[in-house]
Amino acid sequence: MEKIIIGRFDKADFPALNLSDIAIKIDTGAYTSSIHCENIEEKEDGLHCTFVDEEHPLYDHKEFIFEDYDIVFVRSSNGIIQKRFQVQSKITLFNKHFKISLSLSDRQEMRFPVLIGRKFLTKKFIVDTELIDVSFNKKLNEHTNSIKKS
Repeated sequence: MEKIIIGRFDKADFPALNLSDIAIKIDTGAYTSSIHCENIEEKEDGLHCTFVDEEHPLYDHKEFIFEDYDIVFVRSSNGIIQKRFQVQSKITLFNKHFKISLSLSDRQEMRFPVLIGRKFLTKKFIVDTELIDVSFNKKLNEHTNSIKKS
């Protein structure tokens, strides 16, 4: 498979979570990918969490329940090992759907609600740190072109 060039920031869709145009940060220093959630709690019917993204009022404080999840241990950038819950989902970039593992994390202090790590990027993408929103701009251009053709 030919690798796709992606920039350091972008916007992605998460169709299984019904989320669109979510800001993501590409982080080749991180191994795993994570998504910002709060109120993460195991209950009888599954793992409950609240998605937080102030830029998206439709999604901000939207509750999710995951029946299928794992527990993983992640070493944060400061070297501390944290126990996290991990879910399987799908991400859409460059009009292609990919499987992605996302650890659920309180990223309240972070600028981007989603961090994309090497585990996902490997064998699919090359990161060009000079670029931003490459996938999102392609999506906008294709949408604009389809409107002009109609």
